Amino acid sequence: MKDLIAYSPEVDAARVEGRAIVALESTIISHGMPWPQNVQTAREVEAIVRAEGAVPATIAVIDGKIRVGLSTEELDLLGKSPDAMKLSRRDLAYGVSSGKVGATTVAATMICARLAGIEVFVTGGIGGVHRGAPESFDISADLQELAQTPVAVVCAGAKSILDIGLTLEYLETQGVPVVAVGQENFAAFYTPDSGFKADFRIDDPVDISRFIRTKWKLGLAGGIVISNPVPAADAMPRERIEAITQQALEDCVQQGISGKAVTPFLLARIKALTGGASLATNIALVKNNARVGARLALAMAAKTGPA
Repeated sequence: MKDLIAYSPEVDAARVEGRAIVALESTIISHGMPWPQNVQTAREVEAIVRAEGAVPATIAVIDGKIRVGLSTEELDLLGKSPDAMKLSRRDLAYGVSSGKVGATTVAATMICARLAGIEVFVTGGIGGVHRGAPESFDISADLQELAQTPVAVVCAGAKSILDIGLTLEYLETQGVPVVAVGQENFAAFYTPDSGFKADFRIDDPVDISRFIRTKWKLGLAGGIVISNPVPAADAMPRERIEAITQQALEDCVQQGISGKAVTPFLLARIKALTGGASLATNIALVKNNARVGARLALAMAAKTGPA
């Protein structure tokens, strides 16, 4: 894999030393936030992971290689490039073989993390079953990736633009456990509580690590969703964000937006409709996830759980 994967010096040293590493996606930089907040947030998230004692590994595709750990210049490139590809499982090989600049989604980041031997991945919110999916069949590749790729994904639940009930049903069907941290219910991105219960509540990272190790030791394939709610002080009122989401969805239909463009459009439209408040919440929840993910990565690196 040396011709396909390139590690930053920091990540490479951490791999050799057996230190805790946290994978971070890059679509949040290129497609999830505007410049300059995208790069600023990416740097702050990496700083939080380091402050907790782990090593951040932001993942992207640049110059025909999967980059595991990005330099300052590479972060800037992703943040400023209007043509950066949005790479999921389907697109990853093309992104690498074509030599184009590509940002990895949850699904693609999980694949790359697995190839790099990284067990913990931090994101904002996972993709899922879109509203209206019975007609559109619009279901994120993130869910199928969670069913088959053994990486623990720390998130603020699923994005509120989705049908969260159906998303959880899909995960249950695929045997993907959903663990809630700090509460019983699954989180809903901009708001702490989706109204749906998670499968299990486990608060201590050592206990979460033990659960994950046991799952994989039993030969149960696939990942784990760790639902970490946005802090209450940074959350948006559930009724307000639901009304705004409905408006954004209507705008999406009227403008004929489809496919991979839907989520970036909806996030940008929600940002506009909330006067930027949703972006502030998005940034806060990603940072909060970074703290929880780093602590979990430290527990995983300590080999907590069955040998």
